[in-house]
Amino acid sequence: MRLTAAIALGFLAVGCGEAYAQSYYGYNDTATPVSADAPLTAANGMTLYTFDKDTTGVSNCDDNCAVNWPPYLPTAGEPASEDGLTVITRADGTQQWAKDGAPLYFWVGDTAPGDTNGDGVGGVWHIAH
Repeated sequence: MRLTAAIALGFLAVGCGEAYAQSYYGYNDTATPVSADAPLTAANGMTLYTFDKDTTGVSNCDDNCAVNWPPYLPTAGEPASEDGLTVITRADGTQQWAKDGAPLYFWVGDTAPGDTNGDGVGGVWHIAH
């Protein structure tokens, strides 16, 4: 009886922790914010960014830029999202997620879900919402 209660309590704690993380970090199972003020994140909880030098549907972050700002790439055959995410084709032929036409990126300086260290870098990188 005590073992069953302990196991149930463990599952409850894990479930509550996930719900807290989703509301705090602003993510759910898709790459959409939980609220308008929450950062847009990938399903893994990592913050997504936009680049001022991009144009609608066109990524201008290649080569060394893309090393520091890895593009948010869909998995093969993954359909466009119902949440305003679309897929664009990069200059190298790979595909990348975009929000309202703005290509989305990760920042290598973010090491854990919820990090927002890339916001404002060079005055041209911003958290996607």
